[in-house]
Amino acid sequence: MIEADSTSTIDDTEFNVVIVDDNANNLRLLSGMLEQAGFKARPAASGELALRSIAIRPPDLILLDIRMPGMDGYEVCKRLKADRRTRDIPVIFISALQEAEDKITAFQAGGVDYVAKPFNIEEVVARVRSHVQLYRMQYRLEQMVAARTEELRVAYSSLQERDRKHKESLFQTIAAISITLEKRDPYTAGHQKRVAVVAAAIAADLGLDDHCIEGIRLGALIHDIGKINIPAEILTRPGRLSDTEMKLVIAHSEIGHEIIRGVDLPWPVADMVRQHHERLNGSGYPDGLGADRICREAKILMVADVVEAIASHRPYRPALGIDKALAEIRSGRGERYDPEVVDSCLRLFEQQGFLLEPVDIQAYTGGSP
Repeated sequence: MIEADSTSTIDDTEFNVVIVDDNANNLRLLSGMLEQAGFKARPAASGELALRSIAIRPPDLILLDIRMPGMDGYEVCKRLKADRRTRDIPVIFISALQEAEDKITAFQAGGVDYVAKPFNIEEVVARVRSHVQLYRMQYRLEQMVAARTEELRVAYSSLQERDRKHKESLFQTIAAISITLEKRDPYTAGHQKRVAVVAAAIAADLGLDDHCIEGIRLGALIHDIGKINIPAEILTRPGRLSDTEMKLVIAHSEIGHEIIRGVDLPWPVADMVRQHHERLNGSGYPDGLGADRICREAKILMVADVVEAIASHRPYRPALGIDKALAEIRSGRGERYDPEVVDSCLRLFEQQGFLLEPVDIQAYTGGSP
């Protein structure tokens, strides 16, 4: 293949042309006129010799006779076009054959031009120069496109790496917030993390894409962030709460929404935080939304949240276990909880052996439970 240079003009003395003809007089005539015009001519007396010469050093253009003993010009051209190293080299047929069928066959074999014998010297030189310049410009354009493509690939790879690091930092920050929140309420320690695991598993089982699953996991990790506004003694109280205290607890969805809605995220995390206590029949809070107004991510989160909460320990009651939790979502299927999400959750626990992760209370209390 030719080498690209950085100049904007093309120097004819760099042009290298292979001439293929079994007639020695034609070889001398064509070589002489091309060299006089500033080209480097390389004669070849047969198709076989031409292919060997071209394989060693590919030229900028090939002048090719058709009628030759052994391998004719059509076959030579077909072999050149079948080889990825030589397929782009322009081939001009020079032949005494005058029939339209001969010319059509030449172009079908891969030729870019056809010059009839007896030929005009100036015409041949002009056509050679035109096709070689076009070949060089095409090659340089391909090199520029390849270089630009590589630049874009590197830039895209860099953007992907920055995006990966940004997401990693985001999740680390969210995890830190989640842990900080749960240290205020060690008796529900690990709740948000375990809800995130269940919600992400449901989302994957439902066939959601990785981007959506990431958003659901993140939203679940901070779905109770609004509880940061609730006094710790209320969160950890084992007895019944007063109406005023209960209102504070219920408000955590709205407070969490207020905290998150100003953060620019590529997922509806603020809606997830606000809607995770809504129910399909409008019996939930804080807005009493119906099924068609609850986002899909929140429908997944609410089921995961209910299952984890019922199955695990709470200050006001001991853990009820996974069977009770699954019974709750089964009884509320289609009324309170999305049926597709419920079916997925039941499938995970009852058919696929999914288990809730154990929680190390000491990690949240700094001591024994």
